[in-house]
Amino acid sequence: MKIFPAIDIKNGKCVRLLKGDFNKSTIYEKTPLDQAKEFSAQGFRDLHIVDLDGALNEEPVNGKLIENICNQNKDKATDIQMRVQVGGGIRTIDHIAKLIDVGVDRVVLGTIAVRDLKFLENVCNKFKNKIAVGLDVREGYIALKGWKDQTNILATDYLMQIKDIGVSRIIYTDIERDGTLTRPNFEETIKIVKLLENKIPVVVSGGVGSINDIVAVKQHPEYFEGVIVGKAIYDGRLSVSGNIVNLLS
Repeated sequence: MKIFPAIDIKNGKCVRLLKGDFNKSTIYEKTPLDQAKEFSAQGFRDLHIVDLDGALNEEPVNGKLIENICNQNKDKATDIQMRVQVGGGIRTIDHIAKLIDVGVDRVVLGTIAVRDLKFLENVCNKFKNKIAVGLDVREGYIALKGWKDQTNILATDYLMQIKDIGVSRIIYTDIERDGTLTRPNFEETIKIVKLLENKIPVVVSGGVGSINDIVAVKQHPEYFEGVIVGKAIYDGRLSVSGNIVNLLS
């Protein structure tokens, strides 16, 4: 199982939003780079980054900062580096290529992946095993552009269109759970996994509030590739140095 601690970047700082609302954000003291270094030192081997400025501007904004995070382990004696996945404002092949060139493991597409299926298929073929799709869902329907644009596209209908084109990972976020610490929407996520017939690994996101939520993911590898954890870590609800890292495998 993969545990992805999350770093959401806005104005060069680590922030957490409540239900995707940019007007309800908590700003944390550590810089994104320092936070990434801390996660690496604590034993995490996967990292989820969202360029919130990029999502708002519809093009990546924090490319240099993301490059620095990807490069953080290069001077260490160990060969172990964090696998970094990045989303937020990515719209073109050039955006994708630049992120992969600086060491990003997976590029997470959202708006463009939904709006242009031909583009998604093209980049899945061009960048093998590098393209993930972030599926941000509110009451069953996909939201785009930093969750501000609510569509009438059912997530289930969309997934049926993309399940055979080479997407390497789905990140399923229930927007109404995000930042609430009230437990992920496991039921809907499992429905998604079954719909995909295990053709695309699924990472669940939004609502993790306790170690029990992570244990629930660990106990069902047939459904979940991993889980994204944000606010619960930053607010000290999870013991990173203890029980959470012990669940990594």
